[in-house]
Amino acid sequence: MMIECVPNVSEGRRPGAIAAMADAITRVGGVRLLDHSSDGSHNRSVFTFVGNAASVVEAALALVELAVASIDLRTHRGEHPRIGAVDVIPFVPLRDVTMAACVDVAREVGAAIARRFAIPVYLYEAAATAPARVRLEDVRRGGFEKLAARMATPGWAPDFGPSTPHPTAGATAVGARMPLVAYNINLASNRLDVAKAIAAAIRASSGGLPAVKAIGVALADRGIVQVSMNLTNYHETSLARVFDAVRQRAGEHHVAILESEIIGLVPEDALVGTSWEDLRLSGAAADHILERRLR
Repeated sequence: MMIECVPNVSEGRRPGAIAAMADAITRVGGVRLLDHSSDGSHNRSVFTFVGNAASVVEAALALVELAVASIDLRTHRGEHPRIGAVDVIPFVPLRDVTMAACVDVAREVGAAIARRFAIPVYLYEAAATAPARVRLEDVRRGGFEKLAARMATPGWAPDFGPSTPHPTAGATAVGARMPLVAYNINLASNRLDVAKAIAAAIRASSGGLPAVKAIGVALADRGIVQVSMNLTNYHETSLARVFDAVRQRAGEHHVAILESEIIGLVPEDALVGTSWEDLRLSGAAADHILERRLR
């Protein structure tokens, strides 16, 4: 059995704190930490680790314990939407495991987070208990700043834990899903209006490309803007199709693509029909392809 866990943590600027979180994962027997990356503008880190059900549960909880002790969302600022110090914890079936088993793991972890740390937990995607909670963006709408008011509205009590946010750690979304591609395209411009217009044009919820979620954000430290995306089904909408759509829309605004990047790991077949060079991807392919890291 091999389950992948890809927690997203609201800390991307303190190397010492990030390294301590990575170490907390690697100390768990039976777990392999395949990748972790951080972004200062997003103020967010993404960890990717694999193991059997028991080991990924233990590692996820070890990470939450450390993150809750070191992150205070009352002073946290970043471009990426978030509701929690540990914002989201998805479990992904990789080998000899069913989605139903990953749902069971998600619910076990969600209940344990609420019990141990008094953090409210929402279940999403395949683990969701209501249709309104399937999509992560619906669970996260309004962010930490509006979380207390959101939780007080009918239908938005958490699946586990208290009915009010944790004062410093907010809430956590825990779910089970198929592999997705976290994909960003950086534009050679500082025009946030252009990035937001492109994101609105290509995302599925606006009538754009199927299985694409997108937002436009500013990378203030670099003086550029970014179209930040999740491809929830790369078979339905490929990386190449997304890249071409962004390039076309950017060209209409007389803006060029600077580069693109994959956050975390990507299944090898997501690159079928294109290449690292065609997509102007930063970093080395071997560092981002899931199967190569597993080997």
